[in-house]
Amino acid sequence: MNLINYTKAAKILFNCRIRKTGLSSLPSECTPLNIDDAYSVQDELKKLYLTLKDNYIIGKKVGCTNKYAQEQINVKEPFYGNLFSKYHSFTGCKLHSKNFYKPFIEPEFSFRIKEDINISKAPFKFNQILEYIDCIIPSIEIVDFRFNKKLKDIGINNFISANGASEYWIKGREEFKLNFLDLTNHPVEIFINHVKKETGNSSNVLGNPINSLLWLINKLSEKGEPLLRNHVVSTGTCTRAIPLKIGDKVKANFGSMGNVEFQFN
Repeated sequence: MNLINYTKAAKILFNCRIRKTGLSSLPSECTPLNIDDAYSVQDELKKLYLTLKDNYIIGKKVGCTNKYAQEQINVKEPFYGNLFSKYHSFTGCKLHSKNFYKPFIEPEFSFRIKEDINISKAPFKFNQILEYIDCIIPSIEIVDFRFNKKLKDIGINNFISANGASEYWIKGREEFKLNFLDLTNHPVEIFINHVKKETGNSSNVLGNPINSLLWLINKLSEKGEPLLRNHVVSTGTCTRAIPLKIGDKVKANFGSMGNVEFQFN
């Protein structure tokens, strides 16, 4: 693929997002053939998102850091996308179904970055990135699989191209320091309309969500891209992705970290 086709693919995906529609597939000439192509499309898509009024990047999301989610969409490795200011809110918000296509919810541990990361020190090890973590934030990511296919048939290249399927990010109002939690074993429960739908654990995210952050930092460093001060990283779902329906009242219970809630109308 070349820049013309990266841009063509990005415009199609951007229009799907703006119009809240899906697609069967990208045209053959702009279908990413490998992961490098896919991230090149994502980079062009990012430029289009940034043309929206008052929209800017607030961080990154990591997807498929959970073996159950990997099985659900037939993907064997993590990938990342961007989080945007226009598409995020706080717990207690109300979201309108007209702004989504086929959304799913994912409870996730997110980290805020304390300072710009010096990528000249990469590759990093686990203990080296701890100093870059300002706080942990309970959160929910809403993903939207734009392609009109079974989840297992979409493919990693399409997920990456469509901004890692990231649609919206909802954060809890409280923030926590690392020494407050044991991220190797922190349970999370999902309630929909007051009924428990799923139980997960921080350990489902590569054994510890910090491992997801480590993977992202090193992957971005390979591309010469640092994470910046105050950016957030949503590290991947602690459960399977759960379909969202009109009228759902959603609560993710993070135990000692409190709840993240929203209404989907």
